[in-house]
Amino acid sequence: MDRRNFLGNALSANLLMADASSASQASPPDAAPSIFFERPTAGRPHAGKVLASIQPHADDVPLFASGTVAKLIAEGYTAYLIRVTNDDMTGPGTIGDGVSANEKDNREVAKALGCRQAFDLNYSNHRLDEAAIGEIRGRFIFLIRLLKIDTVVCYDPWSTYEENPDHYVTARAVESACWMAGMGKDYPEHFAAGLRPHGVTEKYYFARGPQLVNRVVDTSAVIEKKIDCLCANKAQGPAGEAGAKLRARLAAENLRLPLLGSDDRTANREYIRHFLLNADAALGRRYGVAYAEQFHYIGPPESTLEAEIKKNAVPLR
Repeated sequence: MDRRNFLGNALSANLLMADASSASQASPPDAAPSIFFERPTAGRPHAGKVLASIQPHADDVPLFASGTVAKLIAEGYTAYLIRVTNDDMTGPGTIGDGVSANEKDNREVAKALGCRQAFDLNYSNHRLDEAAIGEIRGRFIFLIRLLKIDTVVCYDPWSTYEENPDHYVTARAVESACWMAGMGKDYPEHFAAGLRPHGVTEKYYFARGPQLVNRVVDTSAVIEKKIDCLCANKAQGPAGEAGAKLRARLAAENLRLPLLGSDDRTANREYIRHFLLNADAALGRRYGVAYAEQFHYIGPPESTLEAEIKKNAVPLR
């Protein structure tokens, strides 16, 4: 598949869905009430919280959510990157070459984002629907409890027209693991090993196709971090060395594109900025910012009982 074209088409479809919910979204105040615009927050309001970016492949989070992950890390989250497959059907050279190259890329993406650690679950690429989803869920539950994960960023289990089994199997396993990890009777051997129930309270779900969008995140301040991630994803990402290759091709034709600059590093970064971030820029313009990413966000449930107690409870006399 041409992931570049699919990415553009999918994000365009999502933008159309966001448009349909509001007559005008040129700035945050004009946004439909169902879409929350998340701005950068000063300081480190999320200090002490833990985030897991979960991706089937090494290029998923860089493409769809690395700006939001970088923003949340800057605001205090401790983050981990979890890759589910070994990407053995992608990348350069032989299958073994591709596995090695993608493993290296995944580590570099984690480093570029500022994640504390990267985990590889090493399932075969394109074959995740043949694996036992209960086993995958169990591994996620273990990691949620071990790392005390509060927030996940992952594919949307409820998005439509997703053709890749790695994407929808990962998403569904994550969705069920998030609440089961907080239960007191699932996987009791974890408790014998010293772990405790720990449920996930926030989810940022992204998608390649149409989805319910209820949150847009301003990623303008961390766009260089997103470019870093896309540059690190050389083996299969739509960026990699694309700018350098384009610059070399044009030079062979006695041509140059000024925006690509005069060296390969600049060419790669500016190629990403001008050709791969168009959807992020278009979404950002609708909210009056330079760049943005969109999600189906699920937050902690509001307790009407606790709200009532906080508001109206009085001391015993």
